[in-house]
Amino acid sequence: MTSTDFETSFKRLIWWLFVSTRGGFMRTRIMLSLMEKPKNANQLCGELNVNYRTIDHHLKVLLENDLITVMGDGYGKTYFPGPAMEKNIEIFRDIIRKSGRIGGGN
Repeated sequence: MTSTDFETSFKRLIWWLFVSTRGGFMRTRIMLSLMEKPKNANQLCGELNVNYRTIDHHLKVLLENDLITVMGDGYGKTYFPGPAMEKNIEIFRDIIRKSGRIGGGN
């Protein structure tokens, strides 16, 4: 896959997971939080004021799509933005900004 093909695929993935699906806004909040500082699921629950099952579901979606990575196990699992997200952070921010998810209050 060329870098242009990867970028196109990455943009589509970001658009789909963070903008066009029902859980996109919550996944955006989670990703923005993890970009500030790696956290475990419980810390995300407290910061975002949502229940554990909601956070757990969205973390699984992000993990399945290789947008986040995890270190540790059990209660101490800590989540980080994944390598693809770190490398293409400006694409993510641009799409989220254009969608109104940053500063738009959606």
